[in-house]
Amino acid sequence: MPGTPWSRRMGLSVPIVNAPMGGVAGGRLAAAVSAAGGLGMIGMGSTGSAAALEYELTQLDPAPTVFGIGMVGWVLERDPALLEAALAARPALVSVGFTEEWAWVDRVHAAGAAAVTQVYDADHARRAAAAGVDVLVARGSEGGGHGETRLGTLAVLDAVLDAVTVPVLAAGGIATARGLAAVLAAGAAGAWLGTCLSACPEALTPEPARAALVRARATDTVVTRVFDLGQRLPWPDRYPARVLANETTRHWAEREAALSGDGAARDEVAAAAATGDPRRAPVDAGEGVGALTRSLPASEVIAALCDGADRLLGRWTGGTATTADSGATR
Repeated sequence: MPGTPWSRRMGLSVPIVNAPMGGVAGGRLAAAVSAAGGLGMIGMGSTGSAAALEYELTQLDPAPTVFGIGMVGWVLERDPALLEAALAARPALVSVGFTEEWAWVDRVHAAGAAAVTQVYDADHARRAAAAGVDVLVARGSEGGGHGETRLGTLAVLDAVLDAVTVPVLAAGGIATARGLAAVLAAGAAGAWLGTCLSACPEALTPEPARAALVRARATDTVVTRVFDLGQRLPWPDRYPARVLANETTRHWAEREAALSGDGAARDEVAAAAATGDPRRAPVDAGEGVGALTRSLPASEVIAALCDGADRLLGRWTGGTATTADSGATR
């Protein structure tokens, strides 16, 4: 795959970045993605800390030339040492999401890294670009984990590309060669991939959750705040999470307000989450989860995506595109 102007400037062989998924994207996954020609990211989610990051940095083996670190804005407010530890690691990219406080951007630039954030509509994109953010992630509502559910992936990508001149990565439900080809053809500088890499053996995903992801269909996800309420995590209301539907989400469907005011019930949800059992605990998953049918190494997933997308885009530009070639990663 020839890549995009942005991916080539970054020294990447393929226009792929793994989403910095907390509890999933550790050093091993980041190293594997970078070794496959993409840009590997270490993710520090809602339980991220400087100590946890320092450990995951030791797992970057082989050590990539180019890698990134992603963090949550409200976590940095709680633990400023996390940003300091991230910048000291000399990443090429630093992503801070779920915030519209931009003081971190200048600090990232001073450390010689590019600043990245997720955006959900054109106005949000303009504000981020005006604050100096170098690369935007247009995240659609199909994506797994936390995020606003405002627009679908192609709709938000289209809006953001029209609104700004900085490179834009596409995120949300991209799990097949068709999806990758679609966002690249639309003008994305690359794809920000989450769910399709979360079942890889290099990911931190626990085995029960990995098996649940492989079993799941595309229609098996739900957007909810139930687990955040139960665990008393200070996620803003505007950022619910897309997870695999299970007993807990079904029990509390349409009753989040009641859960919020019931301390004993919140304790029960927290206990369910602590079990790690996918039948009761959260497993982040986007709508591309149905494309996962087995756990494959990150290098194989990325090669299948890029080879398939290259064929599809080549056939389109050559005037011989067909609907028979799925390019799916199965």
